[in-house]
Amino acid sequence: MPNKRSEEPHPAPSSERRDEILDAAGQLFSQHGFHATSMRDLARAVNLQGGSLYAHIDSKEELLFELVNRAAARFIAMAEAVPPTLTIRERLERLVEGHLEVIAEELGSATVFFHEWKFLSPALQAKVKALRDRYQAYWLEVIGEGVRRGELEVEDVHTATLFVLSALNWTYQWYRPGGRLSLEGLSRQYAQLILAALRAK
Repeated sequence: MPNKRSEEPHPAPSSERRDEILDAAGQLFSQHGFHATSMRDLARAVNLQGGSLYAHIDSKEELLFELVNRAAARFIAMAEAVPPTLTIRERLERLVEGHLEVIAEELGSATVFFHEWKFLSPALQAKVKALRDRYQAYWLEVIGEGVRRGELEVEDVHTATLFVLSALNWTYQWYRPGGRLSLEGLSRQYAQLILAALRAK
């Protein structure tokens, strides 16, 4: 007699359900950490039985990489959308605004991107580092061009870029939508501070 379970059609995982799982994983990983979040916690968050979760994902690490990759893709897409025809000041303002917008809109994924990526396997960490370097290259290009034109004044372009990104990245620790500062107000203040630090002409 055939096994009744084997006769039942295996439902194809829906993209909507997978997005729901990713969003829940982003919240749990960012709040409790990757290792402290169990598959049971994740299944409970999306109202699934533990075994049913594996119809949508292969592993917890797969979710972690997808979250990191999603945040990296948003950062890169934002930087690519900044027109190179703008002035150095305008390009930096757009980059600052876009960076903070990604953090605000993808707070869970951004937190995982900045903090939990180190729990990926070495091979996946290498992919993340390549994405990070690709994004950093946009900032290096703008700041370097500003220095060459005499519109910015910094001793070392690479150090200045790391300084700017470090200041921006840390906002995931404390910024919350609906708080005292609006995203627009925060972006304006950060742009002013960064331009002053780069001694923009």
